[in-house]
Amino acid sequence: MATQAAAAAASFNGNLKKAVAGIKRINLDGLRWRVFDAKGQVLGRLASQISTVLQAKDKPTYCPNRDDGDICIVLNAKDVGITGRKLTDKYVGHLKERSLKDQMAKDPTEVIRKAVWRMLPTNNLRDDRDRKLRIFEGNEHPFGDKPLEPFVMPPRTVREMRPRARRAMIRAQKKAEQAENGGTEVKKGKKRTPSQVTA
Repeated sequence: MATQAAAAAASFNGNLKKAVAGIKRINLDGLRWRVFDAKGQVLGRLASQISTVLQAKDKPTYCPNRDDGDICIVLNAKDVGITGRKLTDKYVGHLKERSLKDQMAKDPTEVIRKAVWRMLPTNNLRDDRDRKLRIFEGNEHPFGDKPLEPFVMPPRTVREMRPRARRAMIRAQKKAEQAENGGTEVKKGKKRTPSQVTA
């Protein structure tokens, strides 16, 4: 077992001290090692799934005052997907000093860490849960000797069109059809009597 750990650590060419920092303080009994692949995943959806696993909300034994969450290893942090114009319009921190694009170029692991950190509840377990999160820029990690379980992201349901826009499109199609038919269709509704019109 020790030789496997040494071999996994030898093949990892990142900062090994930072990667394994604080692992000794975690009680690993009964915990699973979940692996998240961030390549092509939307940042917010990925962070919400990671925070669910860190809080053990995916387990039937979930209890909000116990730290039973699994250890999460996130790979390919540099390839995480950002939607919309957030790369240029969103800033990291409360001051407009560094845009999200600059932070992704400097350290993409910090972007995922902050997204997950802000989704965790603010209580005494927050630091312990954050300690179970390990994020790596690429595919390599020093935990090859552990029984890793890949996490399958739930399918993403994307709305084709917002309801208001869809209704407007349907109305426009109906108007176009009425114009083609010569406008012979009569609107349905109450007929007004002459006394109601004058009143």
